[in-house]
Amino acid sequence: MRPDLEVADIFHRHGADYRRDYAGHLGRVERRVMAAVEACRTAALGGHAEQCTDCGLVRQAYNSCRNRHCPKCQGLARAQWLAERQAELLPVPYFHVVFTVPAQIAEIAFQNKAAVYAILFKAASEALRVAAADPRHLGAEIGVVAVLHTWGQNLHHHPHVHCVVPGGGLSLEPATAKTGDQRWIACRPGFFLPVRVLSRLFRRLFLERLQDAFDAGQLRFFSDLASLADRASFCAHLAGLKGIEWVVYAKAPFGGPEQVLAYLGRYTHRVAIANSRLVSLDQGKVSFRWKDYRHHDKSKHKLMTLSADEFIRRFLLHALPDGFHRIRHYGLLANGHRVAKLAQCRLLLAAPTPPPDPTADYRQRYRCLTGRSLDICPGCGGAMASLGPIPRKAPTWPDTS
Repeated sequence: MRPDLEVADIFHRHGADYRRDYAGHLGRVERRVMAAVEACRTAALGGHAEQCTDCGLVRQAYNSCRNRHCPKCQGLARAQWLAERQAELLPVPYFHVVFTVPAQIAEIAFQNKAAVYAILFKAASEALRVAAADPRHLGAEIGVVAVLHTWGQNLHHHPHVHCVVPGGGLSLEPATAKTGDQRWIACRPGFFLPVRVLSRLFRRLFLERLQDAFDAGQLRFFSDLASLADRASFCAHLAGLKGIEWVVYAKAPFGGPEQVLAYLGRYTHRVAIANSRLVSLDQGKVSFRWKDYRHHDKSKHKLMTLSADEFIRRFLLHALPDGFHRIRHYGLLANGHRVAKLAQCRLLLAAPTPPPDPTADYRQRYRCLTGRSLDICPGCGGAMASLGPIPRKAPTWPDTS
């Protein structure tokens, strides 16, 4: 069912004016995001037509833009990704750890997205792996699934990384140990790693990597941050960040693999705002629901109203650079050796190999996700037969290719 209001509707109504009024502030990535969201599931992208062999009902389905910033395109991508992750889950507790940078770093990150977001990933994953490898804490090689979010509920720029980590890992045996002596080391019940250790290790690793990026000429500074281009000013800025606590939050362990998948489904393919949170678009004002996490009672559920221009500006704050991966795997789950490492973990845990994914086909994934079959007529229940493709229709908004 189509929501009453979508981000695409806001772009359709106010996008042209926004492009005109802020032409000097819109980059190629932001323009492409706007164009993709506007074109998604419209005649601009073409599609296909089907007809019921019994009642004659004709159904037209337009193609999705598949842009990762589009609120409408994440459902099926999420279903496929979760099916792949389900086969990788181990029968152990899983923990959720969140790494957040201070506001002073967020400002630098906004002007250097690719470089600083990559540092955020590396520092968070390395902090987890180094702390876990310490015999005083766990003494094991762990796996990490890390997901980058750059927004808060109010759509302001708030970069942070969500990490899902199995509660244990493979033992780090000395080089003299015999092959096959490796064992599974489980963490203590209900406790993974000390948060204060993670916080200070994360802070040190992040600032070291940020200094290296500055020395390598990988950072650029503009507007209010222009003074940081001077090495002395930059070093003084970092020195001030060494004395404050950086927020690392560890949640209670998940209850089981189903909860892990439910969590991943909420976080991995989320965009800055879902269409379901939009309430109204009236007289150039956009209202949407949000949670104020500074309040822990029912009053945290609030309604925010912004001008259409401000809403679009905040939405586009979270456009990621082309080719940037916002979901990454480390340690046991790194792409290069994930299959072999997980097989070793299952062997040590006496866990069976999971069955193959039953939703490999697009139509099967759609049925699992929505409960509806694309092969059945929604009117009479008859069989749908293809009538062929629908050609693309030229868009009416500016070309951003």
